[in-house]
Amino acid sequence: MKKIVVAILNWNGRELLRTYLPSVVKYSNPDIARIVVIDNASGDGSREMLTNEFPDVEIVALDKNLGYAAGYTVGLQAMPDKGEEYYLMLNSDVEVTEGWLEPLLSLMEEDKRIAVVQPKVKALTAKSVFEYAGACGGFIDKWGFPFCRGRILDTVETDTGQYDDVCDIFWASGAAFLVRKELFRSYGGFDCSFFAHMEEIDLCWRFRRGGYTLKVQPKSTVYHLGGASLPKDNPRKVYLNYLNNLLMIYKNLPSGERRKVLHVRMFFDAAAFLVFMLKGRFASANQIVRAYNAYRLRKKEYVETAPEHSAVDNSIYPKSIVFAYFFKRLRKFSDLRWK
Repeated sequence: MKKIVVAILNWNGRELLRTYLPSVVKYSNPDIARIVVIDNASGDGSREMLTNEFPDVEIVALDKNLGYAAGYTVGLQAMPDKGEEYYLMLNSDVEVTEGWLEPLLSLMEEDKRIAVVQPKVKALTAKSVFEYAGACGGFIDKWGFPFCRGRILDTVETDTGQYDDVCDIFWASGAAFLVRKELFRSYGGFDCSFFAHMEEIDLCWRFRRGGYTLKVQPKSTVYHLGGASLPKDNPRKVYLNYLNNLLMIYKNLPSGERRKVLHVRMFFDAAAFLVFMLKGRFASANQIVRAYNAYRLRKKEYVETAPEHSAVDNSIYPKSIVFAYFFKRLRKFSDLRWK
C-alpha cells in the first residue's frame, strides 16, 4: 500500500504543470506515493494536457475555482481514498529532487505527535538561496508576523548549510506540506474562508494548540518558483495577507492576549499603510483598510475556540521581528536572540 498522496492544486497552470510535474513524476517513488492533480475548474486545457501527457497522474476535477484553502480541503475529500496515511500538498511551480520524499516520510514516522513536516525550500531562480515562502521552516513573532529560518521579512539568506539540522518549527510552508491524513481531516483541513495565504500557518497553529509538533527536514530539498498565482506586490495579495493574518490571530489567541496583540498590530499596520502611500502604492495601501473592514465583519463568523490562557510556545519569537529587522538591523535568523 502506498503511504503518501502527492496532491498538486492547479488553476489555469497548464504550462507550470508541463514544466514542473515531470520532476515530481520522476523523483516520487511509486512504491510509496501516488500523484494527484486537483484542478480548480481550469479553462486553459490543463485537464486535457494532463490526460494526454501524464496518463499515470490522477485528476480530481472541481466544478469551480475554490482557491487554495478550499481547493485542497474539498479536493482531498473528493478523491478516492486508497488507504494512504499522508497528504503532501505541493505547489504546481515546485521542482523536486531525487529522493525528496523518503527523508520526510522517515521523520514523520519517528513520532506520532509530529503533525507536519516540510522540506528545505530554495529559490528556483537562484538555487543557492532560500525561497521566501518557507525557506527552512516557519515561525511567528509575538505580534503575529511570520518569518522563516533563512528569511526575515524581505531578506533571504544564501544556503550554506547553516540550517541543516532537523528542528521544531511553528509553521510549515504550503509550497511542500506533508501532513497526517487523519489529522488533517479531524481538524477540518485548511480554513476554507481564507481562500489563499496564511491558511497553512493557521492550521499549524491549531495543531500546536492541540499538542502536536511540526518539523523541518533539510535532508529533503525542493525548488520553488514563487509568485505563480499572485505576484508579491499584487494588491489582492496584500489584502489576503492582512485579512487572513488578523483572522488567524483572532482564532488562535485567548481573548485577553488577543486584544493586546491586535491593538499593537494596528500601529504596525498603520505604519505599513503610510509606507505604501509614500511609495505611491496607493492600491496596496487601500487594501490594508479594506482588510480591516472585512476583518471586523468576518470575525463574527468564528466561535471562541482558543483556550482562556495560552501555554508558553517556545517557537514563537518573544519580541518584535519588525523592530529586530528595521532598528537592530538583524537580517539572519541565526542572529535572533529568543531570550
